[in-house]
Amino acid sequence: MAQLEAHYNSRSIIHMSYDAFTRLVAILRGRGLMRDNQYSFVEEQVVKFLHILSGHRRVRSESFFFCRSTETISRHFHKVLRALITLQDQFLVQPNGSTVHHKYSTVEEDSIHTLRYRGRKNYPTMNVLAACTFYLKFTYVLPGWEGSASDSRILDNALSREDNLNAPQGKFYLADAGYMLRSTFLTPYRSTRYHLKEYSQYPPETPKELFNLRHSSLRNAIERAFGVLKNRFPILAEMSRYDVETVSEIVLACCILHNFLVDFDPNEEIIAQVDRDLMNNEPDHGLATGAIARGEDGRRGEILRDSIAAQMWNDYITRH
Repeated sequence: MAQLEAHYNSRSIIHMSYDAFTRLVAILRGRGLMRDNQYSFVEEQVVKFLHILSGHRRVRSESFFFCRSTETISRHFHKVLRALITLQDQFLVQPNGSTVHHKYSTVEEDSIHTLRYRGRKNYPTMNVLAACTFYLKFTYVLPGWEGSASDSRILDNALSREDNLNAPQGKFYLADAGYMLRSTFLTPYRSTRYHLKEYSQYPPETPKELFNLRHSSLRNAIERAFGVLKNRFPILAEMSRYDVETVSEIVLACCILHNFLVDFDPNEEIIAQVDRDLMNNEPDHGLATGAIARGEDGRRGEILRDSIAAQMWNDYITRH
């Protein structure tokens, strides 16, 4: 553990500060989730787990690094994994009407490489639906869907399952054009400019364009959150050696750790790098696509979106 006490060594080995590491260990100990045994302390077990998350390392290489058997490394990895998942109630909390300070948050899905599923890309992927706040903290995570599943299909499952994604009364999520417009999931206007780079050169000229500009700017939070998550935990880039259930658990554990680190070790360098990457990779132009949910909920979504766009436009015209 002496190696970790140096700030540089800690970040290079486990991608977090030593202070954050000791705080995490204290939480796991304090809740009775992990205990020392006669062969290893909790600190050692957690370091092994974090070291695996911080790269594409296999159990065999970890065995050499820590001078432990592959069986011991694997056992400790899964022990810490199970312990972290039980922290959902503390670090992965959905908003409610009394704690939400904004009327909206943002939701999206991203792809994680895995073994069994063949997605829309040329390699096996797993889709992960997630919602986050504008402070880059995940509030809901649903891993486990095959990469070929549509966004709307995954969202329908998230809304109907027992541990469902919910929007407090009077609140809504911002969603990308892959989802259907609903009263609680506002998507951008179709066939209308959307990307931020376009508006940096040509200001919005209609209420729909202004809405899409603001929508794109705010929904950028979920892309930043996923970017920081993947940067923190490179294991997410390639997990073909794990079964689907374990991959889902690893994704969930990484999101819990991400939220923990947003509070106790945000690492502005990673956030700045993610922001640069997003800006460089954003398309120069393009029109938003999407559809409207059938029935009353879709109509309520249209009315709400139109009213917000009209109010934004009136304020914009007044100031300009």
